[in-house]
Amino acid sequence: MRAYRRLRVRVNKSDREKLRGVLHGGLQPVRTVLRALTLLHLHRGKSAAEVADIVHLTPKAVREIGRRYQDAGLQQALYDKPRPGAAALLDGSQRQRIIAMVCSDPPEGCARWTVRLVAEEAVKRRLVPRVGRESVRVLLLSHDLKPWREKNVVRGRTQ
Repeated sequence: MRAYRRLRVRVNKSDREKLRGVLHGGLQPVRTVLRALTLLHLHRGKSAAEVADIVHLTPKAVREIGRRYQDAGLQQALYDKPRPGAAALLDGSQRQRIIAMVCSDPPEGCARWTVRLVAEEAVKRRLVPRVGRESVRVLLLSHDLKPWREKNVVRGRTQ
């Protein structure tokens, strides 16, 4: 078993007030509340193991929260850094071109558009370099289009 030296966290008065504001300030993410409680208990001189039992975190997580407070301050200890997320696969003009294609008649020999057919035709017509079925499905869903149901697609009148 590894012996850890005792983590001594001293939270200054303004940060303690902010922590109390987080705890008494309405709806907060659970992670933020647990981290605030952790910092307050560490400030009171409790060990990482004792705090871990109280707030139901691992001792390692408690030590990490305390170290983040000491190294980077309250914001870094309470909140996660923003995550970038995945880049959008289709830009606005590509999305519009696919939607316009779906609102037109399906290719010769097909009774209606399917998600697979939309993906294949978008690449074949060079609207996009490549696109997957799932991207097409999400795009159609976001525009509330269901081209496999003929009644739900707006088409130009042929007279």
